[in-house]
Amino acid sequence: MSHELLEKLRAIRIEDQIGELKKASDGPVLAEWMDHGVKFAASSDKIERVYYDALRRLLDCVVPTGSDKPILHEGGIYLGCWLESTGTINAELLSRFIPSVSQTTYELFADFQREDGLMPYKLTAAGPSYRQIQLVTPLARSVWNHYQLNGRDQAFLRKMYAAMARYDVWLQTYRNTRGSNAVEAFCTFDTGHDLSPRFWHVPDTPHRNDARSYNPDSPILPFIAPDLTANVYCQRLYLAKIAEELGESGQPWLDKAEISLNSLFQYCFDEADQFFYDRDKNDELVRVQSDILLRVLACEVGDQAFFDQALNKYLLNTRKFFAKYPFTSMAMDDPRFDPSSSYNSWAGPSNFLSLIRAPHAFEHHGRFVELTYVLYPIMAAFHKMTRFAQTLSPWTGDEGFTQTYSPAILCMLDYVERLCGIMPRPENELWFTGLLPYAVDHGEEIADATAYSRIVDGVSFELMNTIEESVVYRDGIASLRFPSGLRAVTDRQGKLKSFIGMSARTVEGTVVYEGQEWQVAVKGNEQLDLFDGIELREADTHRGVIAPSYR
Repeated sequence: MSHELLEKLRAIRIEDQIGELKKASDGPVLAEWMDHGVKFAASSDKIERVYYDALRRLLDCVVPTGSDKPILHEGGIYLGCWLESTGTINAELLSRFIPSVSQTTYELFADFQREDGLMPYKLTAAGPSYRQIQLVTPLARSVWNHYQLNGRDQAFLRKMYAAMARYDVWLQTYRNTRGSNAVEAFCTFDTGHDLSPRFWHVPDTPHRNDARSYNPDSPILPFIAPDLTANVYCQRLYLAKIAEELGESGQPWLDKAEISLNSLFQYCFDEADQFFYDRDKNDELVRVQSDILLRVLACEVGDQAFFDQALNKYLLNTRKFFAKYPFTSMAMDDPRFDPSSSYNSWAGPSNFLSLIRAPHAFEHHGRFVELTYVLYPIMAAFHKMTRFAQTLSPWTGDEGFTQTYSPAILCMLDYVERLCGIMPRPENELWFTGLLPYAVDHGEEIADATAYSRIVDGVSFELMNTIEESVVYRDGIASLRFPSGLRAVTDRQGKLKSFIGMSARTVEGTVVYEGQEWQVAVKGNEQLDLFDGIELREADTHRGVIAPSYR
C-alpha cells in the first residue's frame, strides 16, 4: 500500500486536478503553487477529491483588485478582502502556498492607508472602505511570519512597519476615549461579531459610518473590548521584533505592549469567571461568553498555566465551547446560544475563522495533542464537504451559510498539512506530522494512509503516513522513519532536530535516521531532541495532556 500510494502521489499532475482555468491570473498563481511542490494523496479518493476541490476554489478567491496583481478575497458573498481575516490570518496561511498573493494582499492595505493613519477595513473592486476598524488577528504577526518564511524582503518589511506604526497611533488617538489605554469597540462590525449577543442593542456600524465616532445616545457605548485590546498588545510585540530586525530598538514597542496588557486585565478580565468581557460605559461587564476568549489567547496573552486553565474551564469543556465540531462562537450553556448555521452568525455556530485562528493559540503553548482534538472532527466534516461554507453546525458538522469561502478552503489545506503533511515554520523549521484522519463519524474511514510532498529551498520532500509508521523521503530517497503518532521537526534541509508526541497515548517504536536506530517512547506533547546527531534525549518541555471535560 505505501509504495503504491507514494507512486500515486508522484504521478499527480496538479493541472489535471484543477482542469480548465477561469481567468488570466489563474495561470501564474497555479504555477506558483506548483513551484512549491505541494501535492496530497490518500488511500481514499474521496478526501483527495475534496482537497483538490479546495485548491480549485481557492483560485476563484484570488482576484486582481486595486491593481493588475491578484489578491486574496474572502469568497462566498464577501466580494473583497477584509483586514480582520483575508488580510491577516487567511493571507498568513496562504503564505505557505502562494506567497506572492499574500504579500500583495498585505501591501494593498498599506497602499490605501488614509492620511490620518486609518487602514481600510476592507478592499473591494469599488475601492477601500474605512467605515469601521474590524480587527482580530494581529497584522504584524502575519507580516512577520510571511517575512521569515519567504526570503526576508526588508523593503516589504519597512513598508508594512511604517504603515502599522501609523495605525497604532490612530487607534490610540481615536479608540481610547475613556483614557483606559485599551481599545474601544464602537459597533458590532468593529470585531466582525455579526449577530453575536455580545452586541445586542449596539448598532452594527459606527455613528454616521465614521470609524472615529460612536452613537452619543447609546446608554452603553463605547465598550472597552478585550479582543481589540489583545490585538494591539500582540501587534506591539511583533512590531518590536520588526523594529529590531530593521535596526531600531524594539523596547518602546515592548513598553507599549505592557501598557496594553495591563489595561486588558484591569478592565476586561473577571477573576471569578476567569474570562474576558467587554466593559461598557457604565463600568459594567458585558457578561456574554463568546469566542472572545479564543481570540485573546491567539494574541499570545497569558502564560502556560493561564492557557491550560482556559482549556480546562472553557475551550475543551463540552458545556462551553467544545462541541462535537468545535469551536462554538458562543458558550453552549448560555441561554442566548443559537446553533443555527444557516446564516452569517456568531451567536453559536462554529465558524471557520475561529478554526484557522485557533492553532496559533494551542501551538504557542505546546498544546499539540489538544489541537488534534479539533483537527480530527473538522477533517471528518471536510470529508463530506461540497461547498466550503463560512459556518458549520456544531452538532452535525454539516455546512452552513455561503460557499467558496476562503477561510474554509484554507482551513482544509492547513489542517491536512498540520495533521499529515509537511509544514514550513517561521523558525526555519519543517514539521513532518505522522498522523492520519480518524473515523469519528459513523465509523466511516477517511484514509488509512496518506502521502504529501513539498519543495523547500530546492529540496524535494515527501511524507508517507500509514497506520504503523511514517517515512520521510528527501529527493526521492528515504531519509527518516518513525512510529505513527509523532511529529518530526527538522531544519529546512531536512536535518533532524527533534520529535514531538502527537497522541494522548505514549508512542513507542523505532526511529531510523542516517544509519542509526533508536527505540523511543514519547508521551503526548513530550519533546525528544537530537543531541550531537547520536542521542535522542527528553527536552524539558513535557506538559502532560489535558483531556476534554464534561462538567
